[in-house]
Order: sequence, then C-alpha cells, then structure tokens
Amino acid sequence: MTDNTRRYPDPSIRVFDPRFKPLILASASVECLFQGARWSEGPVWFGDGRYLLWSDIPNDRILRWDEPSGTVSTFRQSSNNANGHTRDRQGRLVSCEHLTRRVTRTEYDGSITVLADRYRGKRFNSPNDVVVKSDGSIWFSDPTFGIDGFYEGERQESELPACVYRIDGQSGEVTVVADDVLGPNGLAFSPDESVLYIVESRGEPHRTIRAFDVEGTGGALSNNRVLIDAGPGTPDGFRVDVHGNLWSGWGMGTDELDGVRVFTSQGEPLGHIALPERCANVCFGGRHRNRLFMAASHGLYSLYVNTQGVQGG
Repeated sequence: MTDNTRRYPDPSIRVFDPRFKPLILASASVECLFQGARWSEGPVWFGDGRYLLWSDIPNDRILRWDEPSGTVSTFRQSSNNANGHTRDRQGRLVSCEHLTRRVTRTEYDGSITVLADRYRGKRFNSPNDVVVKSDGSIWFSDPTFGIDGFYEGERQESELPACVYRIDGQSGEVTVVADDVLGPNGLAFSPDESVLYIVESRGEPHRTIRAFDVEGTGGALSNNRVLIDAGPGTPDGFRVDVHGNLWSGWGMGTDELDGVRVFTSQGEPLGHIALPERCANVCFGGRHRNRLFMAASHGLYSLYVNTQGVQGG
C-alpha cells in the first residue's frame, strides 16, 4: 500500500456494494499509528482513559497507544503471550493467555483474577478470543494455536478438543457452547445478541465465519451454519457495528486480500480496507466508537468510519 494519508478519498478503501458507501467517509484515510510488533492482535479500547491496548504475542507484551499524545508504551510484560482482549460490563480488562492457558480479568487495582483455566479438571488449549455478553457472561474460543509451537506460547499437549466456552457471569461455571467448529477463532455477537458469529480457522476446503442462534439466557446455541465462505481469504478477529455489519481482519499475504473485509449480517461482501499487512483483529473506539482500530501483523492502524461499533463490543 502506498502512502494514502494525503489523498481523499483514500484508494485503499474499496467499495464492492453501494451499501458500503454510507459507512465510509470521503475525508478519512487509513492511518498507521505504530510499527514494531511481531504479531499484533486483540485490540481493545478504553474510552475512559482515551487509550487502546493490544497484544504483541511473540514479544510477550501488551502495548498501549494513547490517543492524546499518539505515543506507544508497554502496558504489561510478561503478558503470558496474551492474545484476545475485551472489557467486561464493569469496564475491566478480560484477556486470553496462551502461555498459562487461561482467561483472566485485570481488576481496578491492577491485580489479576483467574476466571477459568480448566474444564472438568483438564487444562484449556490456548484461549484465543473473547467477548462479554450483556448478562455478564464471558464467551471465549480455545483452539490449539498457542500450544502448537514456541512462537505464540510454548509447545504443550492438548488435553481438550478445540471448543467455544461460556463462563457464567454470576456463578463462574464454565460450559461448552460449541464443539463443532474446526479451529474456533474470532467471535462476536449481533447487536441484539440473538446470533453468535465464530470464525472457523480450520474449515475445509475454505475457512468460514459461522453463525449460531443464541437460545434463551442459558447459553445454548443452535442452527450452526456457514455465513461467509472466505475462499482464498483468512478471517481472524472481527467486530460488529450498530447496523449488524461484520468488520473482519482479513488477508493471506497479497495486496488484494490483506486488510479488513466488511460484510452484511447476511454475509454479503460490502467492501474492503486494504492494508500493507494481514490484519488479525479489530475494534471500534474513539469518543463516538466511530474509529476502527486494526491490529495487523507488525503494525497498528486506524480509520474513522461513518458508523459505530456495538456498545460493549
């Protein structure tokens, strides 16, 4: 990607469907906020402090970008090879850790509470991505990516199949909500929380984003279906805007694929935000939740958009 920060409209923003045009701004362009990570992941916005946290997994650290100054500092090292993050409904940081194979919460005083590290006495694989529902329940994916080698954690034996789990917001009980997704990765709820979307990273012949209906309040899922067939692309982490559109990290090492791919809630492609690197994960932030932050390989990027991320997402 060339330096498009001087050009409006930004040619990095590609429109596939006219419905994408109202979601983008003619006078906003992709901005590179940082370079120097090994593998950027898991961005999460803290509006009360006007900063963003994200993971640099192989470097075993969580980085912090401050909006007022634009400076980057180390928030936590060691991070236990943390990957995905979100905030709970009290504003506390919830993190997936590869090295320790657990999900944790950072309390207001900086102390760390382990929310879950086992299911029926067996250790998780490497919790990957996480989202918190409005009832306080915490949902996370648990593929083997962090224990497959020594780059994003440490090579260890798998004790459980790769599943998606739910931690009850009141009792802390851990239950399996999906055991039929091959390599579960990024996940997000629809705005009304009636649908859970899950990236299937080991799908054959293509990677997919699957959709499940959320039944009642107990966490049961039904109607597992393919929403998006990624074809040659690689979906990873994603977030949903207030209109129900999916903004997904995308790529496979080519100019045509690297960046963020945007879809309707019916899985129809709307457009693409091209980046010079494969994008792993995104979040919405800024004062009005209208700034898309993109954690992409070695860097962190942003783009102001004409929509807002779902509150709590």
